[in-house]
Amino acid sequence: MTDAQETAADTTLRTPGGDPPADVDSAPIPLLEPREGIPPVVADNDALAGVVAAFAAGTGPVAVDAERASGYRYGQRAYLVQLRREGAGSTLIDPVGCPDLSSLGEAIGDAEWVLHAATQDLPCLREIGMTPSRLFDTELAGRLAGFARVGLGAMVENVLGYALEKGHSAVDWSTRPLPDPWLRYAALDVELLVDLRDALEEELDRQGKLEWARQEFDAIASAPPAPPRKDPWRRTSGMHKVRRRRQMAVVRELWTARDAIAQRRDVSPGKVLGDAAIVEAALNMPPNAQALAALPGFGHRMSRKQLEQWQTAVDRARAIPDNELPQPGQPLTGPPPPRAWADKDPVAAARLSAARTAVSALAERLTMPQENLIAPDTVRRLCWEPPKSPTAEAVAEVLTAHGARVWQVEQVTPALVKALTEATA
Repeated sequence: MTDAQETAADTTLRTPGGDPPADVDSAPIPLLEPREGIPPVVADNDALAGVVAAFAAGTGPVAVDAERASGYRYGQRAYLVQLRREGAGSTLIDPVGCPDLSSLGEAIGDAEWVLHAATQDLPCLREIGMTPSRLFDTELAGRLAGFARVGLGAMVENVLGYALEKGHSAVDWSTRPLPDPWLRYAALDVELLVDLRDALEEELDRQGKLEWARQEFDAIASAPPAPPRKDPWRRTSGMHKVRRRRQMAVVRELWTARDAIAQRRDVSPGKVLGDAAIVEAALNMPPNAQALAALPGFGHRMSRKQLEQWQTAVDRARAIPDNELPQPGQPLTGPPPPRAWADKDPVAAARLSAARTAVSALAERLTMPQENLIAPDTVRRLCWEPPKSPTAEAVAEVLTAHGARVWQVEQVTPALVKALTEATA
């Protein structure tokens, strides 16, 4: 049993707001209702002003969560924001009625925000004016502490002994009005988040990893927004089947047309036209709408007008001059795929194999996933273009240049120096 697993079984960690379970070996206690009941949904500026005042007067960390309508609506905007703080209780805010939450963000901006899988929620929170200056990510904390299951439900159950009902995670949160069972679920998501944070902080401290976690949290909080993805159409599912440049142009034209329609209608692109249908059209290059209708994904209940709009996109791809067709693959900004290393540079392939083995062994000793110990891309870049002399100082410099945190550099540098030296010898 790992240290983290022992801690998860320790009754002293099971200290939520209510009474802890009497017997840690018994089944987890279902958490069925928020402590103060389901809070009313805040959907206008007057009610929001009251929430801002309450949370500004509250104390301690602020539990924050957001619900999106992925798979139903275009984009990743928030459709419900949940918060909880000592002295303020829980609140549910409708960002449709209150699209600017910058006043709330400012009111709690100096406090520590507690989120689960922070990188998923921060982009949509930033869109409505909420950006933390510091945070604690309970999912990442669980990874660093060595827990095998780091979903919120699993963490609350394993650490605090309570069972969260998770049946509404994939519903359409743009629905209005939101049903009470959904609101109850949303409120419960922040009910024990601060309690979980406190327990995980103790565990990280016990394992000597608390400073590591703080560096990770600071990196998340200070990271700039991700830049727009280049050529997002290349991520179409099934794209690996598309080999010819003209076919790639069909994918691009259909993807672009679908995205414009989805954005205009505010629906998920997959509800407009499936990826599989786009790939089928690219592979078959239908000459007209009738031929297009015979392909999977197009004929079933699709109107003539719709077929013609998709055929127009295919025809645009047909008309593109050869010298303007998209190039296969994307320009590489780093090393080639590892599978090609053995042919391109066998010595580099040996370095990478040795480095991966070293990182894997170290991650196992530290009871954490390899990708949290050091980013795989950073290891690849180091092995593809290593320093001339793989000293500790030189390797540490390369790791730092690629964004590794201080704790990561300290932990992995000796192992990587040894691996690079032995592989070169």
